[in-house]
Amino acid sequence: MKKFILFCLLFIISSCVSVKKHNEKLEIPISVEHLKKDIDFAHQKLEKLHPKLYWYISKEDLNHQFDSLKTTINKPLKPNEFYQKLAPIIANIKEGHLRLNAYDKRLTKKEIKHLKNQKGLLNRYNFVIDNDRIFVKDNVDKIPNMYVGTEIVAIKDILVKDLLQKYKPLINSDGENTTFQKYSMARRWPSIFTAEYGILDSVKIEAKYQNEIKTFYIHREKITKEEKKKTKQENKKQTKSETGKTKDYNIITKSFNRDLQFPTKDSTVAYLKIKTFSGTYSRKFYKQSFATLKKSPARYLILDVRDNLGGSLSEINNLYSYLVSEEFKFINDIELTSRTSMFYANYFNDVPVLAKPIAAITYPIYLIGTAFSVKKKQDKFYLKNNDIFPVKKPKKNHFNGKIYVLINGSSFSASSIISSKLKGDKRAFLVGEETGGANDGTVAGRYSTEKLPYSKLKLPIGLMLIQPNIKFTETKKGVLPDLEIIPTLQQILQKKDVQLEWVMEEIKKQKVAL
Repeated sequence: MKKFILFCLLFIISSCVSVKKHNEKLEIPISVEHLKKDIDFAHQKLEKLHPKLYWYISKEDLNHQFDSLKTTINKPLKPNEFYQKLAPIIANIKEGHLRLNAYDKRLTKKEIKHLKNQKGLLNRYNFVIDNDRIFVKDNVDKIPNMYVGTEIVAIKDILVKDLLQKYKPLINSDGENTTFQKYSMARRWPSIFTAEYGILDSVKIEAKYQNEIKTFYIHREKITKEEKKKTKQENKKQTKSETGKTKDYNIITKSFNRDLQFPTKDSTVAYLKIKTFSGTYSRKFYKQSFATLKKSPARYLILDVRDNLGGSLSEINNLYSYLVSEEFKFINDIELTSRTSMFYANYFNDVPVLAKPIAAITYPIYLIGTAFSVKKKQDKFYLKNNDIFPVKKPKKNHFNGKIYVLINGSSFSASSIISSKLKGDKRAFLVGEETGGANDGTVAGRYSTEKLPYSKLKLPIGLMLIQPNIKFTETKKGVLPDLEIIPTLQQILQKKDVQLEWVMEEIKKQKVAL
């Protein structure tokens, strides 16, 4: 027992030392020579592992940008100063999944425990970005002075427009798409701000509401025992399966990830909202939902993937099999850069600490399996289908009626792939805004997270080119809606869903015409 206690104490002490050393590196400038080596390292890894590096930027242009950056490095820089210079070039590759990660400060166990009992600061709100302006979209906790529609004018005496201009080069999407940036910025600016200024207990805000400007501080608040108890009870109650809402409950948004409803009295219209293709409980949900649809009088299905950032490729493949009546191939063979590129995929990252020894033992089996799963065709390398994405038959309970798909600039990755496939196969009518993810596919799937040797910045590189089995548009754009409807700022703040309203009105007209 004494030895065990001593081991625990040594582990805690070493952890604290590790955190301290890690954080000290944030303030240590890196030599010019080493910074240039990090630039070359990032460039070489991208060329080696990224299967579609020159999709949206020419080789000459990218080489020029890396070379130009090296000429501007003429003095030592701290890791995150260097990040501010390298990240915009990574963003210029215009791959929405590809981004450089800043050097984050680590927290001690004491700090983590303290924050765990505190409510957030800026992340307690949802925001909307409009022309370099930030507005409060939601204030669930009803914190004073931050009413829905409040414009944040300045933070820490820094004008919001200046902050957003500074952060813009760090935000990218797929190709020439521009609709994704405002949604991504609305989500990411608080974390970028925190990375720059640290975890604050309070922050000075200058805000404008109904033409009145106020200056005040927002503070972190302690979570009371009563609040913890209430949240625990609510979550326990809500995570139980409900009709049309098979588990997969989000305790932060207090809502179910997938939701099937019948919004009209006659149940001829079905509305399926999917917030993320998490994969969790998805097969059970679709099996139950489409069995329900089959028995219902529903002739119209509205599939809502707005603000769905993607997720499981297997899930959208399965969902598609419920939406068609003929055999289909969902995606093309997945392209890689080489026969060995999958050897670099993150293998241990998601493995729990206690399971790592087992993962280490099975790693050689993974390598052998990976080696045999790659085929070469016309000087290119592809993952063999292995019965994962072959030609598939539609599900027995597939939906035969008319399908409308609601999309916006925050429909990304897997959401864009299924939207592109539905449009390409002329199986659905798309309404809303151009998607943030590209029409012709994306580079994602498995990643290789490369750590730059000297700055220690992390660069996760997608290894798999994933493309829907369609005729490509070659436009370098997102999935374009058949009918574009873009809500105004006022409509967004008023929670007026003009896209869904148009679809419901259109369906009503079709019913009358019958």
